[in-house]
Amino acid sequence: MSNVYRRFRDQIAAGGDTQDLVEESSNRNGAVSLLAVLALVVWLAMRNPWTLVFVVGLLISIFLHEFGHYWTARKTGMKVTQFYMGFGPRLWSKQRGELEFGIRAIPLGAFVRIVGMSNLDDCDPADEERSYRSKSYPRRLLVITAGSLMHMAIALLLFVGVYSIAGRLGETGSVRIVYSPAAGSPAANIGLREGDVISSIDGKALKSRDDLVLAITSHAPGEEISVGIIRQGVQQIFTTKLTSNPVDATIGYLGVGTESMDYVQQSLPSALGYAVRDGAQAIVGSVQALPKIFNPVNTINSIRATAANPATRPSTIVGASQAGGEAGKREGLKGVLMMLAFVNVFVGVFNMFPSLPFDGGHAAVATYERLRSRKGVRYRADFGKMIPLATAVVALLIMITFAGLYLDITQPFG
Repeated sequence: MSNVYRRFRDQIAAGGDTQDLVEESSNRNGAVSLLAVLALVVWLAMRNPWTLVFVVGLLISIFLHEFGHYWTARKTGMKVTQFYMGFGPRLWSKQRGELEFGIRAIPLGAFVRIVGMSNLDDCDPADEERSYRSKSYPRRLLVITAGSLMHMAIALLLFVGVYSIAGRLGETGSVRIVYSPAAGSPAANIGLREGDVISSIDGKALKSRDDLVLAITSHAPGEEISVGIIRQGVQQIFTTKLTSNPVDATIGYLGVGTESMDYVQQSLPSALGYAVRDGAQAIVGSVQALPKIFNPVNTINSIRATAANPATRPSTIVGASQAGGEAGKREGLKGVLMMLAFVNVFVGVFNMFPSLPFDGGHAAVATYERLRSRKGVRYRADFGKMIPLATAVVALLIMITFAGLYLDITQPFG
């Protein structure tokens, strides 16, 4: 067995780096890696300052994910020896007691090292009572799912915060003109303006943009309609003849761009209710997205396509940061925070995929061991049999990551 594969196997089985601090990379390599990371951050920030805000939020989320593992491991009597942001060569590290912590070169995640994660993870016999594998099933399950639970808690907090302070995006009950009417259109001819609220068509009250669209398209070109508006609190009524719709000449056309949705501030109980509901919907959507993400055909087709399908293309932290930056440009801080909330839900679900090297793989193994245990005799799974599958999953993840990074650079979001 080669040293490279043995180290890979040990890291998969251990859930983190198995090398001591004395194996630290050279200062030169660390400096080069740090410059590369800083250059990436600067490039993202120059494209859109809101991107930097999103990246900072994402880094905080990743830190809290690992802190969830760290805190629950310590509280359940496990020994934690490493806490690192990033993977690969060490850029900076410190030792405090039995814990080694720091920053590594590849900003694609983080990890906490708990001793004795599996039968392949050797540890000092004196530490066996503090090993992960020695603890009860509920304690192991709590520790291994703590990262994803932290993501869900972050998302819930962000949802509630945005909904109760800035509001939740929803129907306002009024239809606002958000663009100046098209030149020469019926709306322009009767003097409608950006900011007017269209309250009725032919005396029928409107509550949403869909109501307006239905009211207009139900008329033929040349038919006369009355348009009720509210301008600066004053109700006015105009009469005009519709023209032909540029897309479909058989239906009427008014010539206004409208919107009926906006951020509506919620009470704290209402915000919490909406947060739970929207979070649950995001979890379902994330689960449904997993087969698309792990389908290599989608990855290949996305690379070959001139314009990759946003619904199936792979992406990375770069793409997520671009999308977060665009949300900030459109809606400011609340847009960035909402994007972070949905990303946290997705990462929490993604991380529980039931295969090594994900936390979900360790949770699945712990559950399998619990089901196989009989009459107080604990069954221990052989991690060696799972390494080939874990290797295949890691290879697929590497392919998806590089393909996603290529697409994020060549076909950036926004």
